[in-house]
Amino acid sequence: MSSIIGNDGITETRPAPPEVRPLLELRDLAITFNTANGEVPAVRNAHLTVMPGETVAIVGESGSGKSTTALAAIGLLPGNGRVSGGSILFDGEDITNASEKRIVELRGSSIGMVPQDPMSNLNPVWKIGFQVKETLRANGLPYAPQDVAKVLSEAGLPDAESRANQYPHEFSGGMRQRALIAIGLSCRPRLLIADEPTSALDVTVQRQILDHLDRMTDELGTAVLLITHDLGLAAERAHKVIVMYKGQVVEAGPALELLTNPRHPYTQKLVASAPSIASRRIESAKKLGVETHDLLAPDTARADAKDKVIEVEDLTKVFKIRGSWGKSTDFTAVDNVSFSIARGTTTAVVGESGSGKSTVARMVLGLETATAGNIRFDGVDITTLGRKELFNFRRRVQPIFQDPYGSLDPMYNIYRTIEEPLRVHGIGNAKSREKKVRELLDQVALPSSMMQRFPNELSGGQRQRVAIARALALDPEVVICDEAVSALDVLVQAQILNLLADLQAELGLSYLFITHDLAVVRQIADHVAVMEKGKLVEQGSTDEVFDSPKTAYTQSLLAAIPGAGLVLPPEAA
Repeated sequence: MSSIIGNDGITETRPAPPEVRPLLELRDLAITFNTANGEVPAVRNAHLTVMPGETVAIVGESGSGKSTTALAAIGLLPGNGRVSGGSILFDGEDITNASEKRIVELRGSSIGMVPQDPMSNLNPVWKIGFQVKETLRANGLPYAPQDVAKVLSEAGLPDAESRANQYPHEFSGGMRQRALIAIGLSCRPRLLIADEPTSALDVTVQRQILDHLDRMTDELGTAVLLITHDLGLAAERAHKVIVMYKGQVVEAGPALELLTNPRHPYTQKLVASAPSIASRRIESAKKLGVETHDLLAPDTARADAKDKVIEVEDLTKVFKIRGSWGKSTDFTAVDNVSFSIARGTTTAVVGESGSGKSTVARMVLGLETATAGNIRFDGVDITTLGRKELFNFRRRVQPIFQDPYGSLDPMYNIYRTIEEPLRVHGIGNAKSREKKVRELLDQVALPSSMMQRFPNELSGGQRQRVAIARALALDPEVVICDEAVSALDVLVQAQILNLLADLQAELGLSYLFITHDLAVVRQIADHVAVMEKGKLVEQGSTDEVFDSPKTAYTQSLLAAIPGAGLVLPPEAA
């Protein structure tokens, strides 16, 4: 009860407003894993609350316990993991030790999940539409073709009716992630746990998906527990940010306040390493007339622009798309694209998912045959190379692919994964190769004790670091990075970007950087080429493209960078 003095001076007694109950509450949560070496604590004394309609972001480096905490809330811990302390409450109900039947009742209808990796979470032998249909049917919702198409369309997939009849391997990485988001949102859950839901998406589609999540929050009262390594995204989209480090919550608070005034040393390191926030610092610094040479990695004076290591001229790729009744149509994925990479510099190719940028990378690697055009490496057209010459070429030009789950053999341990290219190319003996593997692991900040582990025993970020180590094994001249850091948390991402910059300065490496993360481009690239629907619509130096974009498409990409709307205080510059 509460007492209120009215305008007439009479004191009235009114019932107190009902207290809003947290939708999700973790109290002193502890999670332990049983391993061959005994019990390993993964999360200790973690506490967080998510209110109805609220978005809470958990940030931290790979292995900090953020995904493990989220999985515990939905009862999806691995078989060797268990909640060893504390409690999990959903809408006031203690579900810490709930039966499997009760947890299954909550999944989908009350608690939705968008996992991080689309390739390991979509069934490769089921069509996308069927997988959405199964989710709807399991939760007692309409699952007619038009219902499935509506769900896919809401998640940002164009031509949803046709896409529903395709398989996961026929989708790009970003499209697969959108399909996962469609499945997670299909039952309109009260709480959505989103584990890096947009890490594989280009910035414009990322904004579309996040805008959709915001609309759900406003219209349906859906709460979001967002797991992300992108602090700019967390600050822009979340009401509160929870920072985890080594299994513990080290700092929590309102998003923008935590971003602009981090107190814990670990949070300060995260903020300093975040590419999207670095872009905002650069803009703030320029407005204030502050020198930004320490904020920008590229040094365009370091190489002779006339010394072109790779020249792409009028490159075109046309695919035959099979249709009904044996008919096929032509699809032009890359249309008359031309650019070059000066030796010792970085050229970034950016654009939305499906713009053709990864197809360009595969043609430069010799993994796809060009329909027309030329690709010259050191003056030699690689489109004319024979099998033996192409084998030698690939030693000098190495890839780092987007998906560490798909690019690492699950049957190979980490040592064999990194050592294999050395063995295939006949480099060294067993002893020298083992030494080289240890050096490469050290370069990408992985302990040599991981050599006997398998990919499924590593986090997503650790797997990508192994892929990077493998690419560096042959000491290549050119490295083609296809979304090479999109799966990494900000600290490791900054470390890898700094490593790539150091190797470039030391060895004269050249990089072709395929990415949708324009904040990373601002930090690492000397030259930027922008692609839209297979065409090259704009290119120039990084400063030219970012400061004076000429096309509306480039302007929309830049405006969609997470955190683009944040206003940092002068001291942040």
